Amino acid sequence: MTPEQLAQAQLAAYNAKDLDAFCACYSDDVKVWRMPDLTPSLQGMAAFRARYASGPFAEGQVRAEVAQRIVMGSKVIDHEFVYGRGDTPTQVAVVYHCRDGRISEVYFFSPDGA
Repeated sequence: MTPEQLAQAQLAAYNAKDLDAFCACYSDDVKVWRMPDLTPSLQGMAAFRARYASGPFAEGQVRAEVAQRIVMGSKVIDHEFVYGRGDTPTQVAVVYHCRDGRISEVYFFSPDGA
């Protein structure tokens, strides 16, 4: 899959709560950062799967919608709205870095930088 197809496939799986399809979009050595932290908040598929299984995939009302997408080579940058975690949607910018047909790195940016 192309980087854009990977970003779309993982979004569809996230919203469908299909953990296997979601994880299939990511590399076994996936790393996730919550910026501005300099070290990953998650590393490896086991930690990634466990975090999403007990987080958004356990919360049936949580879903994401892409407001804008930019594709630059192996990177996809999404401006997303996440619904179901409060009265109003949460905004997040996400950078997906793809390598060898999978998403290998994810960087989350919140509007307030924390």
